[in-house]
Amino acid sequence: MNLKIHTLLWAFLIIALEFPLTVLADTSTVIDTGATAWMLTASTLLAMMYLPGLAMFYGGMVRSKNVLSIFTQLILSAGIIGVLFVVYGYSLMLDMTGASPGHITIRSFIGGLDKAFLAGIDTGAGAIPEGVMIMFLMMFAIISPAVVVGGFAERIKFSSAILFLILWFTFAYLPMAHMVWAGPGALLADWGALDFAGGTAVHINTGVAALVAAIMVGKRKYYLKAAMPPHNLVMTLVGGGLLWVGWFAFNVGSGMAVDAKVGTTLLNTQLGACGGVIAWAIIERVKLGHVSALGVISGAIAGLVGITPGCAFVGTFGAILIGMSAGVVCFIGVTSIKQKFGYDDTLDVFGIHGLGGIVGALMTGILASDKLGGHIVNMNITHQFLAQSASVLFTIFYSVIITWIILKLIDLTVGLRDSDEVEEQGLDISQHNERAYNP
Repeated sequence: MNLKIHTLLWAFLIIALEFPLTVLADTSTVIDTGATAWMLTASTLLAMMYLPGLAMFYGGMVRSKNVLSIFTQLILSAGIIGVLFVVYGYSLMLDMTGASPGHITIRSFIGGLDKAFLAGIDTGAGAIPEGVMIMFLMMFAIISPAVVVGGFAERIKFSSAILFLILWFTFAYLPMAHMVWAGPGALLADWGALDFAGGTAVHINTGVAALVAAIMVGKRKYYLKAAMPPHNLVMTLVGGGLLWVGWFAFNVGSGMAVDAKVGTTLLNTQLGACGGVIAWAIIERVKLGHVSALGVISGAIAGLVGITPGCAFVGTFGAILIGMSAGVVCFIGVTSIKQKFGYDDTLDVFGIHGLGGIVGALMTGILASDKLGGHIVNMNITHQFLAQSASVLFTIFYSVIITWIILKLIDLTVGLRDSDEVEEQGLDISQHNERAYNP
């Protein structure tokens, strides 16, 4: 074994032993079997949403010579981030030791390391065993960085892509997830921002990061000079369908309970998707004269993104309105805005996740009010809309800065792109020595 690798393995083992071991389950714990069964199901659906869902959705939209590169990036990053989540991710996301609600401290932005290596955690304890909760949150941590891959697909070095995903998970996703979901003392939670399942921490964060990455990595060779159609739309549609199914776990599971919110969240998630499909189909028909398969599945994803932050807070017709609004804005984003500015966001991550997340977060600040059919009683619409706006602006600013720094460091060290010859040959054969389709 290489001496350096041997040394690193021993160092990792020594560090791990410094922390108290994860304790065994307390058999006296009363488990809520119904809620636990649902969270087990939700965790499994999230795994399906990622692989094969996201991988197929992205893989079908790239050219055939690059489809395996997408799958490989997503599978390897899932393995690495899954381990890192239990090493330090879970702790940095949720540990609030020393937090001071209402005051700005380090805990406003990031958790501590008291739970690193799951120190002292009984993974079998709790009404819903904590091991189940860790698995559910781990899948969020795996999926979120992977969404950014769509921004720089088809031209980044494999090693650079994996390094980016690890660093972005650590310095962009974990702090934002902490600020939104860690509870009193976390920045966006103290601001009173409503984000039930990830409008800021997931969608705006990933969408903005993908835009920054698309610009910094640069355009694909021959972009806008040669046709680059999706190589397998059936694969994309199947992947999109799996994403739609998995989104019920994404949203409903975020309540981490089987309570009065689950019916509202489930129905609103579906209606957001339906609204997005309808809006995208109408605008395509009016502007282009036809309705496309890629368009309607893109509309569904746009509607799902839009409803994510407010799925437990808005009313039935609020969900439809958010879905339709997200569909319209995202259509404009992936056509007019992208063409006007000329950036090469390969799989329209900013156009759908970024813009859809912004629409959903802002509209939640209005439509969550009980006066407009929502479920937040006596909500001050002006105050809530300002809180939502502040959370959106902060997420954009944070994601831009952190993503730029990460990409700049990678570019200065290992570089971001392979040669033009490698890109033209295709990443599958040049980086992985495999072809997706053999004659």
